[in-house]
Amino acid sequence: MLTAIIDYESGNLHSAEKAFQRMAREVGGGTVVVTADADVVARADRVVLPGDGAFPACSAALRGHSGLFDALVEAVETRGRPFLGICVGMQLMATWGREYEDTEGLDWIGGEVVRITPFDPALKVPHMGWNDLVIDHPHPVLDGIETGDHAYFVHSYQMRVTNPDERLAHVDYGGEVTAIIGRGTMLGTQFHPEKSQQTGLRLIGNFLRWRP
Repeated sequence: MLTAIIDYESGNLHSAEKAFQRMAREVGGGTVVVTADADVVARADRVVLPGDGAFPACSAALRGHSGLFDALVEAVETRGRPFLGICVGMQLMATWGREYEDTEGLDWIGGEVVRITPFDPALKVPHMGWNDLVIDHPHPVLDGIETGDHAYFVHSYQMRVTNPDERLAHVDYGGEVTAIIGRGTMLGTQFHPEKSQQTGLRLIGNFLRWRP
């Protein structure tokens, strides 16, 4: 089993690589590689798309790396490989991103990515630090993760999903903020599982064992 973490120069992938490799050893999850090779992504058994920064920049970087975007689409849409988007990687699953300019997403989960606007003006944006998850819908990758478990967030924009059944979890930050989305073989987390200690490691381990 091969899990490909896509490197499209969207941030430091060292901590993600280490967390996925650790959990692959613990759960028998096969081999984990960080790669910018489109051929590796296209034949991978699982695909992980991280992302740090602004939606338009990440989208342009992904589409600008030779063959990577097409390989991602082939692996996830055509071959139905399990997919995990992290932070902006999750946001790219949306139909539209509204950060700075209107930018088309992958349209894997209907919705748009908009700026966080807490009801309480004392709450600062970006939403940064630990927050308690509220599980909206069960999912195999959330096995052993419960409402009240902590996850680590760093973001100024959030995804508003069209279909509430595809929002698997949220957090409260002056209103409900999407934390996890999913449909079919696709999953996304707004938080960073590699920085979320036991909650994040459990999710990574579950993803590596997931057989949708």
